Amino acid sequence: MEPTSNDTVQQFVEAWGAMGALWGINRSVARVHALLMATEGHLSLEEISERLQMSKGNASMSLRELRTFGVVRQVEVPGDRRDFYVTEPDVWTMFFRIMKERKRREFDPALDAIHQLLEQPSAKGEVLGRLKQMSDLLATVESLANRFLKDPASSKAALSFMADLPFSPKRPKK
Repeated sequence: MEPTSNDTVQQFVEAWGAMGALWGINRSVARVHALLMATEGHLSLEEISERLQMSKGNASMSLRELRTFGVVRQVEVPGDRRDFYVTEPDVWTMFFRIMKERKRREFDPALDAIHQLLEQPSAKGEVLGRLKQMSDLLATVESLANRFLKDPASSKAALSFMADLPFSPKRPKK
């Protein structure tokens, strides 16, 4: 028996939630995002809460987080006072917004922390050598990330090019 559309959406919601949790994203946030991605049109806070069987408070906080990332926006429906939400329609735009926000929240503080540690007079010997190597590595990654995030169109083209290289594994077509 083929799964119904609602079953398929629920499977996607749960898979996206599990993947998000592995990537350090709150599972509820990832589930709300998945539901909006798999829904045509808009959903109200009440609909999201009901479909995902979560409290309105949890759904509201998840939506706030997704709005901070810039991947969900609030929309108005004429004649209805409730708030409705839709996802960013372009997945590449979504991807670059998430990457930019995660870099700001996670990577940049780590880079700042290592620079502060290197400035300490107690950093010496092998530890100092490792810290300098780590600083150089993170500076290289930061430079790549900044170039990647500066021009999403070029970065998308580069990723597409790299995915078509002969040594790059491809998913079989169904």
